[in-house]
Amino acid sequence: MTMFTRAEIGALGEQLATDHLTGLGLRILARNWRCRYGELDVIAVDSTTNTVVFVEVKTRTGDGFGGLAQAVTEQKARRLRRLAAMWLAGQEQRWAAVRIDVIGVRVGRCRTPEISHLQGIG
Repeated sequence: MTMFTRAEIGALGEQLATDHLTGLGLRILARNWRCRYGELDVIAVDSTTNTVVFVEVKTRTGDGFGGLAQAVTEQKARRLRRLAAMWLAGQEQRWAAVRIDVIGVRVGRCRTPEISHLQGIG
């Protein structure tokens, strides 16, 4: 059995999450956008509603750290909102709406990864 590093598991989860988003018709604008205050995993746009979507990706190999609802605390949601505001401030384009989503990817339990998508967490 091949062992993956934490970074490799995270990268796999982000790739599966972006595949999920594009399958829903969203266009990926950026991945792993960083500034001095943190990182946004995925930034996408839903062109049908002119909504920019900031996505936090949580990849798990088991249940040890709780479910998706516990993965993003209120403090983490505040930080995501602040990072999203910073990204938006640097853009010339404007959107009709802004949304923060969380995508949970569970790998390793079965052959097919399980994807959970919570829309509009904050």
